[in-house]
Parts: sequence; C-alpha cells; structure tokens
Amino acid sequence: MITALFVVLALILVNAVYVAAEFAAVSVRRSRVHQLAADGNPLAAWLRPLIESPSALDRYIAACQIGITLSSLVLGAYAQARFAVPLAPLFVELGAVQDVAAQSVSAAVVLLVLTVAQVIFAELVPKSLALQYPTRSALYTLVPMVPSLWVYRPFIRWLNGTGLLVLRLIGSPTRAHRHIHSPDEIELLIAESRDGGLLEPDEHRRLQRALRLNLRQAKQLMVPRRKIAAVDIDTPLEEATSMVAQSPFSRLPVYRGSIDNVIGMLHTKDLVRWRVSGPPEATLATLLRPIASVHESVTVDRILRQLRERRSQQALVVDEFGGTAGLLTLEDVLTELLGEVSDEFKADEPVPEALPDGRFRLPGRMPVDDAAALLDTAWDTEATTIGGLVTAALGQLPAPGDRATAGDFEFEVERIVDRAIDSVVARRVTPETAGPEQ
Repeated sequence: MITALFVVLALILVNAVYVAAEFAAVSVRRSRVHQLAADGNPLAAWLRPLIESPSALDRYIAACQIGITLSSLVLGAYAQARFAVPLAPLFVELGAVQDVAAQSVSAAVVLLVLTVAQVIFAELVPKSLALQYPTRSALYTLVPMVPSLWVYRPFIRWLNGTGLLVLRLIGSPTRAHRHIHSPDEIELLIAESRDGGLLEPDEHRRLQRALRLNLRQAKQLMVPRRKIAAVDIDTPLEEATSMVAQSPFSRLPVYRGSIDNVIGMLHTKDLVRWRVSGPPEATLATLLRPIASVHESVTVDRILRQLRERRSQQALVVDEFGGTAGLLTLEDVLTELLGEVSDEFKADEPVPEALPDGRFRLPGRMPVDDAAALLDTAWDTEATTIGGLVTAALGQLPAPGDRATAGDFEFEVERIVDRAIDSVVARRVTPETAGPEQ
C-alpha cells in the first residue's frame, strides 16, 4: 500500500510539472530569458529558441498537454486498480453497502479523492506558482521537458497535424502560440508592475498615457483657435520681426484674410536669415514654409506618424467645416506623455491645486480624463476639457460664481477669460446634498 501511495504521489508530481511548464512557457517574458541567456545561464540559453519560434513553442505546449493527459490517465487507472478493489470489502464490513454495490462505491470514492487531490496539487498549485514566478518555473521545468519533447515527437506531429486539419475544416485561422498582448493586457501588466513596486507612479502614468495615444483625438490636445498666435500674409517683414520677437513661439502660422485660411508657417530661423543676409525686397510670402493639416477627429498616434513623415513639428487642426479649430504641436504631445513641458520664454500653465478645505482648483483646459483620474470619479460626457464639461452642465455661457453639478462633484466657475472658463473649484457632494444643475 505504501508503494502504491508513493506511485500515486509521483504521478501527481509529474502532472504538476507538465502544468507548470505549460503556463510558464506562455507567460514568461522573452526579454528576461534573453537577458539571462546573455548573462551565461545555460537553462535560459536552452529555453530561448523554444519560446522565440511560434512553431517551437507550439510543439512545447503540445508536449505539455500530452504529458498532462497521459499522466492523468495512468494515475486514474493505477489508483483504481490498487485502491478501489482493497477498499470494497472495507465498505461491506462497515455495513455501509451490500456486496453488489461495494465495488462501485469504492471506485467512486477513490475517483472523488483522486480528483480533488489532482485538481489542487496537480492543477491549481502549479498553475499559480507558474504565473507568479514564470521565469523560474520555465527554467526549472525545462530539464524534464526536453526528453518529453523527444519522446512525444511522433505524437506531437500527428496531433498537431490533425488539429490543424480540423481548424481548416471549420474555417478557423490556424495560428501558433505567440506571446502577444492587447493594449488592455499591457496596461494591466503595467499596473501590476506599479503595484509590485517595479514602476514609480510617474512612470506608470507616462506608460499609460502612451498606450492611450490611439484614443486621444487632435481636438483634445490642440491649442484652441482663440489662443493661436498667427501672422497675416500682408504684414511687412519689419513688423513681423517685432511680432516674432514678442512671441514665445518659434513657428507662427501665416493666414490670408482670416485665421480660417492658413496658408503656411513662418519659422523664426528664416526671419533671422533674412535679417542677416536676405534681399531687401523679400516679403513674408517668400519665407513661408508648408504646414500640415489634420482633421480634429484624427487620433494623436496617426498625427505623430504624419508629422514624422513630413518632418514637421506642428499641424493645423481643422473642423468639419474646413475652418481652423486649433494648432497641435509636438510639445502638446510631449505634455500629454510627460506632463507640462515648457521653457524660459513661455508662461507656466496653470496646474491642478488641492485647497486646504478639501476642494480642488482645476484649470479650464484640463482634459476631462485627467481630472476624472485626479478626483477618482467618472463622467459620461462628450466634452474634452473641464471647462467644456462645466459649460455643458450650465447650459449657457459661464460667468464667475456660476455653479453646476456633474456626477459626484459641484463646480464653481472661478475665472473667465475670453468667454471661456479659465479655472473652476470642484467640491465633492453626495447625491442627497447635490443641488439641481443650473
């Protein structure tokens, strides 16, 4: 009986090794294995080609699955033969069942106990360990997996071929195992790394923002039309030089007639060259450079690709009617990724501020998503900025002192600049104390 128990435990261990090897192979990071292999770890050097090639990884997973199936079948058959028969007379002696049913009850009890033990010790425990320590699990289970790959090689080819044939018959695409993660999964991995102390909060925010660039539209990051510093095409160069000297920007859009008809961009470097050695008869039109144009609904990742292809650092953002909606620069994108980016020529932009009484002072241009993350709330709105959110809640042009409620927060308009909200004060309210929207 002791020998039989030892064999059962050994078969459970074999099953656990195959389960751990399977989950570790699909969750281990290839970059970590590469690093260990470069540092001279022989197991990592052995494992690297198995996880780099999709077909090799597919064979590795197939060997694990064959090993799990065979060890489970052998375990069940062996336990039934060695334990079910001796236990049957015991149930009869205890008076629990009759002779006819003793064998069936004994087999059922052995199967139940065996199933519980296998699920716990051969499935759940090794799976948890492999997911928690994928690198070590993949390296330690590699030693028994290498001979398994050689032994199961004929079966792997036949089973994989049969599986591919079935997939083709039902019209399903055939893909090998690969380490591919969706953006949502990558964001989850980044959050787990932050929770585990491997990433600082600022690093987590930057990576999270980078993943969301494909969700951010140009209208959410652009400098709005009313804040664009631009030059009329008929402006004399001397006067344009004075305007550029007073402006903190190195590139200014140039328009003809109105800001809705931007025809190019003036670079301060071209103006300096003209001042140093340019012909006196030159005009602003001779110094123009082309400017890229994008629709306000285009996502930021596509805009970055266009700017890179055109070797430009800014793009004109147009609305659905073809008019100028704003201006988007590489600095705006860097600000989205890294936080506020400025220089000695530009005034500091307002930033969120926590007040002593528990309220928050928020800039009107602050993105709604960033404000929601700061205040730990969410709003169902089409507005892109806090100013737009409060204006929509008011239902009218805002004035200093106006109050509006959106979700769990009441907003008080603090400052208005050019008929737009420059700053608001937010206070969390409960549904019972929240007043009606104004």
